[in-house]
Amino acid sequence: MAGGKGGVGKTTVSMNLGVELDAIVVDGDLTNADLPHTTGPDLHDVLAGHAEPSEAVTEFGPLHLLPCGRSLEGARAADLSRLETVVESLERRHGNVLIDSPAGLAQDVGTILEIADATVLVTTPEETALADATRTKELALELDSQIAAVALNKVQGDETTVETRKAEVRDRFNVSTVPIPQTPAIAESQQDERLLTEFAPENQAVDCFAELGWILQRNRDWIVG
Repeated sequence: MAGGKGGVGKTTVSMNLGVELDAIVVDGDLTNADLPHTTGPDLHDVLAGHAEPSEAVTEFGPLHLLPCGRSLEGARAADLSRLETVVESLERRHGNVLIDSPAGLAQDVGTILEIADATVLVTTPEETALADATRTKELALELDSQIAAVALNKVQGDETTVETRKAEVRDRFNVSTVPIPQTPAIAESQQDERLLTEFAPENQAVDCFAELGWILQRNRDWIVG
């Protein structure tokens, strides 16, 4: 799950898509973690060789997570070269693995894209976000990670406007695009520390995450980065 620009909703999409894929979601941001965190071992500990991946997995409602630590010391001790082995271990135990990537195009993002079978780009309709997503796409393809879909997040407007934006982004990236509406229910579910599927199961955005999940599973099961 990548997009380049911060604040486009990668973590929100990762968690709700993780439910649809029955995937374990890994917080791949070693310096600015976003997924819910517990007091137990985390990805920092796993990458430093202090814990096994299975020991760091926690539950968040129906979702399995591997959270990341929030300390600079932990980030410095983490060996990113271990990540591929960690993902392989999680895949054997849990099936699909979805990695919530950091913003930007630094080495950690490149490592995640390189080990992923496919990449879901997350962007908002703003040109700055789309430009960053384009650069992320180019890097992913250089690293042999397929672009599986685009999650066009925080879309506003009537049905005609949404369909227009969807078509524009689909043509720009030449891949299936799912618009996800900007809805207060998403922020409210986060404040309530619940997934949207639990907090507001009838919300339109839930159907969008389901559609995105169906697109990813249509041809095969992917490890999604």
